[in-house]
Amino acid sequence: MMSPEQAVVASILLCLAGAVLTLLVSRNKTAAGWLAFAVTAATAVLILSAVAKVLAAGPSAHPAAFWAMPKFGFALRIHVDGLTAMFLMLTALIAVPAAFYSIAYMRHYEDYGVARYYPNFLLFLAAMYGLVSTTDMMWFFFIFWQMMTLPGYALIRFENKKPENIRAANKYLIMMQIACVATMIGAELLAVTGAKVTGAASLKYDFDTVCANLPVMLVAKPGVTALAFALFLVGFGIKMGMWPFGQVWLPDAHPAAPSPVSAMLSGVMIKTGVYGLMRYFLWLVPPSAQADYPLAKWGLVVAVLGTITLFTGTMQALKQEQSKRLLAFHSIGQIGYILFGTGACMALLPVKDPNVAVLAAIAFFGALFHVLNHGLFKGLLFLNAGSMLHATGTQDLNKMGGLMRFMPLTAITAIIASFSISGVPLFNGFVSKWSIYVAAVQGSGSAKYLAVCAVIAILTSALTLASFIKFFGVSFLSRTSLLVKVQAAKRRGLEVGWMMQLPQVLLAALCVLLGVAPVIAFNLMQAAMNASQHSYGIALAKAAPIMGGSLSGLQQINSAALFAPVVLAAVLGIVFLAALAISKLGSASRRAATPWLCGYMGETEQNRYVAHNFYGEIKRYFRWLGGMPASHKPSRIQVVPQTNLQ
Repeated sequence: MMSPEQAVVASILLCLAGAVLTLLVSRNKTAAGWLAFAVTAATAVLILSAVAKVLAAGPSAHPAAFWAMPKFGFALRIHVDGLTAMFLMLTALIAVPAAFYSIAYMRHYEDYGVARYYPNFLLFLAAMYGLVSTTDMMWFFFIFWQMMTLPGYALIRFENKKPENIRAANKYLIMMQIACVATMIGAELLAVTGAKVTGAASLKYDFDTVCANLPVMLVAKPGVTALAFALFLVGFGIKMGMWPFGQVWLPDAHPAAPSPVSAMLSGVMIKTGVYGLMRYFLWLVPPSAQADYPLAKWGLVVAVLGTITLFTGTMQALKQEQSKRLLAFHSIGQIGYILFGTGACMALLPVKDPNVAVLAAIAFFGALFHVLNHGLFKGLLFLNAGSMLHATGTQDLNKMGGLMRFMPLTAITAIIASFSISGVPLFNGFVSKWSIYVAAVQGSGSAKYLAVCAVIAILTSALTLASFIKFFGVSFLSRTSLLVKVQAAKRRGLEVGWMMQLPQVLLAALCVLLGVAPVIAFNLMQAAMNASQHSYGIALAKAAPIMGGSLSGLQQINSAALFAPVVLAAVLGIVFLAALAISKLGSASRRAATPWLCGYMGETEQNRYVAHNFYGEIKRYFRWLGGMPASHKPSRIQVVPQTNLQ
């Protein structure tokens, strides 16, 4: 039976072999798609079996070495602990629906073959498996980073006949290389300086070696150590889309890529930056050095940057009129919540109080849960946007309207994803945000700024809901637009086929499941922390912040914060039935009528309420934040006089 580390290496090799095979059969789009999906599904089985083994029985005692050149500090050493397992699980959960969705989706690219798509997709996937499991902070970190960056560049510029896509890919490439250099310089500072201070020589770039050198480094070279961690924050911050770096590349890259790739970019790729931040800041410093490690100060920096990121990203998303660009800015905003939760954890962990340690663990669990949730609902939203693009041929929300009658299943999954990202109760996004808010508000006695950050985060969640009222309302609920009428008449229906529906339904079901029974995720995270007992992972594992069951809900120790989804669902159900009964009491009849436009003209495209008309005053007052879309130009629709005046 394979060890978890062997399963990861086998998955990487499968992806590499699959990239070659899909290139060979790329003339047949369908065959290449099915082959890529089979490889992705096979790696997912291997990865999920490895994750289950680690969470159930614990990690291997030592990393597994597959290739090493000690003279150069060069080693492929793979280790799967609980933290790595969570990110591997997320990667597999998003990759399988994205690969399956691609089979049908890529057929509509009539002018482009798939020789540049499926091989790069599998290389991209292999790199993410490797990046979150390697213990080499230099050579194999660089190899896996480039394996992720270069195929990602090719996928973003897939439609290379569009100049804007090439520009977006170039921005992505430049920013990812800057991030790589920053992170590697940080690793070089810690590894080389640490080796000089301690006299260590072998495997100097290995995570365990750097960790062992840090106690001396923090005392002898505090300035160098602080610079290294600052470079880690910049490098991983660029990767995850943290303010101010995310606005440079992310809003252009996500819309340019094919929609399944956008789901992978937002749902998984940017999370490798989150993984790096958590791993380096919370798992690198050994217990013997924690007294000299200013974790609380780093927590302040990360929490404040997270708050700025969530506010600016969401406010800029509110202004957008292109579906995938709106979702891209929300990727920045949601990363801000993850940063805020991680920063709150870092700020509270050093406090010598068991109750505060519980709050620190709740903050971390909230951040880690939001990593999983964001992957699910943002992956779903990008697949929804892909279905909308497939049906209408445009990303312009101003040209959409009335899609719900033509795409009912896509509409249902889109509203589930919209509720989830907005933090509506009984959907998964609410639980992770709730955990972060609880920790920040109750922990503000130890770090007062957390309360201010929490208030901004809560208000920003309302802005997220406002943004998705626009996203869903103008595309699915408004009166049918001219473009939608034309497309529906031309194609005799707009709903995508079952191969594109099934991935959306799967992700939507997971969003609902984790919202109604969040204890499933919290039990997984508790198992992950139990399998990651090193450095600050020890304190996070011991805190055991959440108790509860699928029916009783979640309960913080001492009942300081409660969330009972089943009870809440019952209350909401009763209120809904009561409202329905009251609405029936008057026995009023319902009728449909065409809008009355003063009797002078028939209904035209100009009479619809489009995305550009939403939140005009907010956009005006917050124009200084940037992110404004291109000026809106209404469609030229001929006004037909009404001859039958009444």
